Amino acid sequence: MLTDLPNLLTLSRIIVVPLVVGLVVLHTPQTDCAACVLFILAGITDYLDGKLARAWNQNSDLGRMLDPIADKLLVGASLMVMAGLGRLPYGCLYPAIIILSREILVSGLREYLAATRVGLPVTRLAKWKTGFQMTAIGFLLAGDSTAGLLHIGWLPVNALGAIMMWIAAVLTLITGWDYLSTGLRHVSGAGAGATKLSS
Repeated sequence: MLTDLPNLLTLSRIIVVPLVVGLVVLHTPQTDCAACVLFILAGITDYLDGKLARAWNQNSDLGRMLDPIADKLLVGASLMVMAGLGRLPYGCLYPAIIILSREILVSGLREYLAATRVGLPVTRLAKWKTGFQMTAIGFLLAGDSTAGLLHIGWLPVNALGAIMMWIAAVLTLITGWDYLSTGLRHVSGAGAGATKLSS
């Protein structure tokens, strides 16, 4: 299964994580640009692995396990290294905390509901949230230094990234509440069912 292309694409996202972190730490215009490019390529593999797995009928338990792990590692590591280096401008530390907290919440809900054989489907709004989030992180990784390197210094890359990060945080709160409400309904339903059975 590891040699299936969708799984290899997912694994490549995990392998890229330390490379992105290292490039961010070096913090030159060239390495900032390279970190952004790697992050974008990793985001493309996130789209491709699922699409190819469905098209080639290569869905597997391994892929379903690795895919969310790879996504959360990539997003979490990128946000944490930028936070540690003070590279989250315009108060973006706070939406970053919201986003990471939501990821932990949803992961816990999925793990619990999986044990009860209940799925937690991805909503359309959650896809929009992911789009804003990934684009924002890409912009913040690139930073204004990359704009200068590419001779587009007039473009406020950090400011655009910050705006999208805050939008992603608002969508994160909305979708997080939706997922939590769905999870609680299933928990309440399971509890009610157990009560009826015991009585």
